[in-house]
Amino acid sequence: MDHRQIWQQLLSAERLGAGKAPRSRERTAFQQDYDRIVFTSAFRRLKDKTQVFPLSKSDYVRTRLTHSLEASCVGRSLGAVVGREIIARHQLPEVESGDFGAIVAAACLAHDIGNPPFGHAGEDAIREWFRNSGLLDRHPLTPAQRADFERYEGNAQGFRIVSRLQSPANPGGLQLTSAVLATFTKYPRPSAVDRELPGKSGKKFGFFQQDAAHFARVAEATGLIERIPGTAWRRHPLAFLVEVADDTCYLIVDMEDAARLGFLSYKDAECLLGDLAGTSVSGGRLERLHDPKERLEYLRAKAIGRLLESAAAVFLENEDAILAGDFDDELLAQSPVAIPLQAVLQVAKETIYTARPALEIETAGFEVLGALLELFTQAVEARAGVPGARFTTRERMLLQLLPSQFLGHGGEPDPDPYIRLLQVADFVAGMTDSYAVDMYRKLKGFDLPT
Repeated sequence: MDHRQIWQQLLSAERLGAGKAPRSRERTAFQQDYDRIVFTSAFRRLKDKTQVFPLSKSDYVRTRLTHSLEASCVGRSLGAVVGREIIARHQLPEVESGDFGAIVAAACLAHDIGNPPFGHAGEDAIREWFRNSGLLDRHPLTPAQRADFERYEGNAQGFRIVSRLQSPANPGGLQLTSAVLATFTKYPRPSAVDRELPGKSGKKFGFFQQDAAHFARVAEATGLIERIPGTAWRRHPLAFLVEVADDTCYLIVDMEDAARLGFLSYKDAECLLGDLAGTSVSGGRLERLHDPKERLEYLRAKAIGRLLESAAAVFLENEDAILAGDFDDELLAQSPVAIPLQAVLQVAKETIYTARPALEIETAGFEVLGALLELFTQAVEARAGVPGARFTTRERMLLQLLPSQFLGHGGEPDPDPYIRLLQVADFVAGMTDSYAVDMYRKLKGFDLPT
């Protein structure tokens, strides 16, 4: 195994739809990717998308936007630490540790960009509506196309956003580098495959059927290992670091938010974070802090540091297996912090993710998203396959509420039923929490404009 050659291909700066990015000493292609993501409307909308506590009135609580920014900071540090050792081991030419950090940071920044309103409950709501609506039975969809809706996945929507929906006039959308797009894709497989794929990367899927060719080009450019020829691949090694950054931020930070909102006592949060931080808490500084919020912030920083150190060690110990595609587990699950981290996850499941306000609004999200999908699919389906048929006034008004990018040529519903339904899902999934609730209330006549 030629590690140097493998890593050089994995760090491909070839842009999807635009060829190889020119080198710049001041601003690398991977740093440009980060900036391109920051300036997208989809990224801005994360400011009003659920992290854990939907529609929170507290300005302290994290949203998907702040979570993504925090994850990108953690990912940059973790990527740089790993990159420094990889470069030293294999003498990679013209590569810096900052390149590893920039790739992971950009992928972390975008990792939640495809999440629908109301967090993971929103994904469940979209899946459930398509499974139960009977709509999919009316069209000759392939099993894979049908699975895209029935197993709807925010990760796949994220790849679709950065590679198609943002800057749609460009082939490849934002035209991000293949290294960043492959690192972003934690689940490099479609929604339907002919056999079960074991391991962490096979649990979900990372791209819809319409976007499969895009990902195949990314996989070829970065040299990903095939699991099913032309269909499913092994993870890009740096995708394991994105997973660590995401898990680290959401688990530790969710505890901090929960304590602030009163769903978890500061004392319990301190104990859990103290176990995670371990011996990194030293020097007596914690004893000098008396404000519960400051104590928690200190322990949070120390816990994050220990998790990153542990994850980097596991990655580097297993580099050969990762490059060969033989490692497919969570890095932190193989580290000394696995047991205290499991305790944090258990408390989160029992007291945070089942907090009554979160459950109430997430449950309402099923009603909101289901109603919006019902209204807009009825509109686009109303005259499908009927040449010359006229839309009713109400159907035409609903179509006018759909932005042109979610319709076919000439502002009419796309003639392909798969694309037609996918575009409605694009529109609904792209809404913020507040916008979805507002549109639902207006279209149902509960809140008329004055």
